[in-house]
Amino acid sequence: MTTDTTTPELKTVTKTKPERPKLHKVLLLNDDYTPREFVVRVLKSVFRIGGETAYTIMMTAHQKGSCVVSVYPAQIAETKANAANAMAEDAGQPLQFTTEPEE
Repeated sequence: MTTDTTTPELKTVTKTKPERPKLHKVLLLNDDYTPREFVVRVLKSVFRIGGETAYTIMMTAHQKGSCVVSVYPAQIAETKANAANAMAEDAGQPLQFTTEPEE
């Protein structure tokens, strides 16, 4: 009488994690022509930022030349920057927002 003592093969399953989307910063660029109240209004309406925070962002951009408004996945950052730029253009203001990859 023989007994078969084979061991079953174990398979290793490797799970791959989906890569997180690359994040982009939305930057507010300073200009010396757009009224401060308008900049705050754009920040509040497009980025849903509260009044005090919007004012602080606006003043930082005014003093340093630019300021990070927020960080989003690339597509959302582009959409937000484009919406803010369109709002400024519709109002005849030179206000500009741009995006760049977060490091």
